[in-house]
Amino acid sequence: MRLILLAFLSVSPAASAEGTVAFFGLHMADTSRQTTVQSTLVPEDLAPGDLARLEVIEAMAAQRFLSEGYTLLDLAPVSADLDRVVNPAQCYGCDTRMAAKLGAQFILVGEVTKVSEALLALNLQLRDGQTGEIVKAGAVDIRGNTDDTWTRGMRYILNNRIFREAKQ
Repeated sequence: MRLILLAFLSVSPAASAEGTVAFFGLHMADTSRQTTVQSTLVPEDLAPGDLARLEVIEAMAAQRFLSEGYTLLDLAPVSADLDRVVNPAQCYGCDTRMAAKLGAQFILVGEVTKVSEALLALNLQLRDGQTGEIVKAGAVDIRGNTDDTWTRGMRYILNNRIFREAKQ
């Protein structure tokens, strides 16, 4: 399948190579009418293949941040708050409030939007833990709902948007 790249965003000065990160995970929004539930989906609403792919790319992002020297914080102290939120990437600042409780320097959130079985969009945002402002972000549209397209899309965002300086 072909990977189509769109809408890249790299904002603000680079984040330091180390820091504490509240990684609130990746979430999926389905606008494809492929499921009985539309909008942002909780894991039990996802198709098994989509859930497995979401878990794989979430692990890819976490592993990459760890390998770059970041510390991913334990979310247990904010688990009750997090349980009330469907999507921390779009919760009107709840991610910033939870990050403040954790003492995080950065917030990491992301989404997969399923437009159709053949067209999906991945995005990942690294935000300032105090202000919630975007430090770095990347987005990619992918053609094809396969393990390969999802992982290639996330790898592109990590290599060419979030950790671009590390490659140079």
